[in-house]
Amino acid sequence: MPKTDTNEKIYKVLAINPGSTSTKLAVYENGQLVVEDVVRHETNEFDDCPTLIDQKPRRMECLMEFLRQNDISLAGLSAVVGRGGLLKPIDSGTYAVNEDMLKDLAAGIHGVHASNLGAIIAEEIGRQQGVPAFIVDPVAVDELEPAARLSGLPGLDRRSLFHALNAKAMARHCARELGLQYEDARFVVAHLGGGITIGAHRYGRVIDVNDGIAGEGPFTPERSGAVPLYKIIELCFSGQYSKQEIKDMVSKQGGMKAYLGMHDLPKVEKMIQQGDEHAALVVEAMAYQIAKEIGAMVTVLEGRVHAIILTGGLAYSTRFTGAIKQRVDKLAPVMTYPGENELEALAQGALRVLRGEERAKTY
Repeated sequence: MPKTDTNEKIYKVLAINPGSTSTKLAVYENGQLVVEDVVRHETNEFDDCPTLIDQKPRRMECLMEFLRQNDISLAGLSAVVGRGGLLKPIDSGTYAVNEDMLKDLAAGIHGVHASNLGAIIAEEIGRQQGVPAFIVDPVAVDELEPAARLSGLPGLDRRSLFHALNAKAMARHCARELGLQYEDARFVVAHLGGGITIGAHRYGRVIDVNDGIAGEGPFTPERSGAVPLYKIIELCFSGQYSKQEIKDMVSKQGGMKAYLGMHDLPKVEKMIQQGDEHAALVVEAMAYQIAKEIGAMVTVLEGRVHAIILTGGLAYSTRFTGAIKQRVDKLAPVMTYPGENELEALAQGALRVLRGEERAKTY
């Protein structure tokens, strides 16, 4: 159990992060981890669920079993916080779950993803316990500058869709290490995972970032990133592929997976150690494209950057981060925070509201 000052009020927060293949759960007291777990879901576990909402009872069972196994009572809970799903574009911050949010997430108006269940499950637990339910920095956070929205074709504006939760949490963490407030700092944050998003953080707002799904930025372990547009047009009208197959090619079957047949960087690095030159070239190219995107975001910040932050699952590889650093470390100090840290970021967002450090926003 975490140690707390006996005179300090104890805020107990349950954090819930549903993903397509997992449900991540944790309990925090005053920002200190009490217990966490990851429930893994088999590939076909939800095949009998026609809609995303149909998964809710099973995810709830996982949550209650997690609490039972760890002898955690919901009594005394101060708040429940869930991963924010695909919502309309909103400012960053901690949001109180409300009916409008629940309706949009349940109907999938802005897209269907397992993270949509985060607010829905949090609201049910919160309602049962009589405590507030929140979400924090969903992927739909949109703080783009007006000039960043124009794509080159009217009606096809660029959108902000990125790893806002972890990117902002790591930016806040880095700011503290540098003796700064996040709202006074300028960072380039690169979230490196199955999807890769690289954003320009200026004084607490992400004023430009590549769309992590729709074919912008560097290629990733399983996404194509930006590709030659004329060649994509040719594929679309070749008659060989359906619309969904082209979308999957860009968002699920591209990048390292397309070149090497796998998206697992540690396995690919073993291939490189065994002398696979093609694998080495693919990983070098991915690092090259990431560095190039970081450089672009440095120009967005007019060359004035307190730090370049590398985070996400790929940041565990010192070989890979080293390949990025050698191209960008002359631009600004490079700070590395491996992993996603999303449960902690959720709990910290809720805690800031509970402590009165910021107000919960309304969706």
